[in-house]
Amino acid sequence: MSDPWWLMLVKVLGIFGFLVLTVLLAIVIERKVLGRMQMRPGPNRVGPKGWLQSLADGIKLALKEDITPAGVDRAIYVMAPVISTVPAITAFAVMPLGPEVSIFGHRTALQLADLPIAVLFILAMSSIGVYGIILAGWSSGSVYPLLGGIRSTAQVISYEVAMGLSFAAVFLYAGTMSTSGIVAAQDRMWFTFLLMPSFLVYVTAMVGETNRAPFDLPEAEGELVGGFHTEYSSLKFALFFLAEYINIATVSALAVTLFFGGWHAPFPINLWAGANSGWWPLLWFTAKVWGFIFIFIWLRATLPRLRYDQFMALGWKILIPLALAWVLVAGVLRSLRNDGYQHWQVVLIAISTLTTVAVLMALHRRFRAVNTRRAAPAPPPVTASGGSFPTPPLPQRDSPRVKEDVNG
Repeated sequence: MSDPWWLMLVKVLGIFGFLVLTVLLAIVIERKVLGRMQMRPGPNRVGPKGWLQSLADGIKLALKEDITPAGVDRAIYVMAPVISTVPAITAFAVMPLGPEVSIFGHRTALQLADLPIAVLFILAMSSIGVYGIILAGWSSGSVYPLLGGIRSTAQVISYEVAMGLSFAAVFLYAGTMSTSGIVAAQDRMWFTFLLMPSFLVYVTAMVGETNRAPFDLPEAEGELVGGFHTEYSSLKFALFFLAEYINIATVSALAVTLFFGGWHAPFPINLWAGANSGWWPLLWFTAKVWGFIFIFIWLRATLPRLRYDQFMALGWKILIPLALAWVLVAGVLRSLRNDGYQHWQVVLIAISTLTTVAVLMALHRRFRAVNTRRAAPAPPPVTASGGSFPTPPLPQRDSPRVKEDVNG
């Protein structure tokens, strides 16, 4: 039975409020955690111990002068922030936040829409959202935003392929693309234990998809001033900022849905009979999402930005081949499961764990070899002989011209 219109409106407002509150808290918590990790004070002035800092920043951005540079493509320049923000909010509509609950006497699931291809819908929304970054860089009429938009295009192509392949193994074992069906399939065993390599690929790809450190190349300040949003100010810049943090919440919620049991309670809380009923699952879901948001903050505090060639090599040479190989392995084990093999789950967990450990060790050796590689010997210094380049010949102290300059 479909929900009445007023209940749908309540769900829409609830999801929007949940995302806005998550963004406000995520910004100030990120700044406080970064300050603690880097041994410096974070926000501590606005509100009780600085907890209203992100709200003050939002008000400040709304009151700032909106400057539009000359030479921009005005229509696309104005639409680009909206294109980034709206899909980020829309993608959360298919996230199952909990089981059926009673709202004003009506039994309804804590989910706005349950689509049979919900995961593909989320992937499509994330792809559309990146067009806002690309169009913002192109319409600004400046070189640095354009370079940021081009980087974003390559980034999306590279990491969405790996992300889609990581979804394939989940579809194999859940038997559905519906987010609620995937959560129901993890009632006893979370997919992060069965499909650990897919989870590893997804976690890496989701950081690249959200343009967060160490993959924040479309807005690299040291190279591109501010990247794709260099020419934006006031509310337009605030929309890009809002879209970034909503995307963080969305990909975190998707990771929880696909690999960490969704709203199911973790062990040992799930031993309590009422842990997965009523409104309690909303608390477990929110706690898991915040766990992934903390990972984003942790990465930003500890890892430097990758070079662009390293970033692209990670996507094309490591993540995509790993995801392809793991889909083949998962498909073989799924066939054994269909044939009635009794110990398929134990074998899958063992192979998944061994594969993940092997990949992490290989990556560690590779990056350690890069960091410990001996520097190339310095070229011999250029002598000051006549006609040498790039250093011109230096005047001799006993030349007549130098003596004349010294004696005045």
